[in-house]
Amino acid sequence: MERITWDQFFMAQSHLLALRSTCARLAVGATIVREKRIIAGGYNGSISGDEHCIEQGCYVVDNHCVRTIHAETNALLQCAKYGTPANGADLYVTHFPCLPCSKTVIQAGIKNVFYAKDYKNNPYALELFEKAGVNVVHIPFDEAKIDFLKDEKLQLAVDMLQKMRELGVSHEELFPYEEKVNQLFGQFKA
Repeated sequence: MERITWDQFFMAQSHLLALRSTCARLAVGATIVREKRIIAGGYNGSISGDEHCIEQGCYVVDNHCVRTIHAETNALLQCAKYGTPANGADLYVTHFPCLPCSKTVIQAGIKNVFYAKDYKNNPYALELFEKAGVNVVHIPFDEAKIDFLKDEKLQLAVDMLQKMRELGVSHEELFPYEEKVNQLFGQFKA
């Protein structure tokens, strides 16, 4: 098994946090790190005690859901709530921060922002990060690195393809499925 990098490790934490999201539109997770130690985490969701988008639907105003607090802000609020300084820390987030979150991140003193996926990257947010001296790095995240059932899934796909061959399905019909298995798992022997 290949050991993942620290950046991939913290990005994996952010992706796990995103699984707690209650936003029906986009699940986002954020992890704040200092000296290779997680100091806070957050996901986008409703304030404590309020209805959740996954239960009541999104409350959209001007094309934005106003019911949720964004993941980055939630993580920074966790720092504030428990008295943990965010100044000088790093932020790992599943998606590029929106403009309001970018401003909050800068004001909190975050020094590095690592994000996995582009999402409506606001040019003004990038300009503000640059002016504030915040290093912004795109780190693509390979979700397969944390798929603990990858080998079993590959074996199932190979077995199914083999069974289809035995049942007489033509190579031409199987080819698109074999290609998809190769895309998902890398090369395999049929």
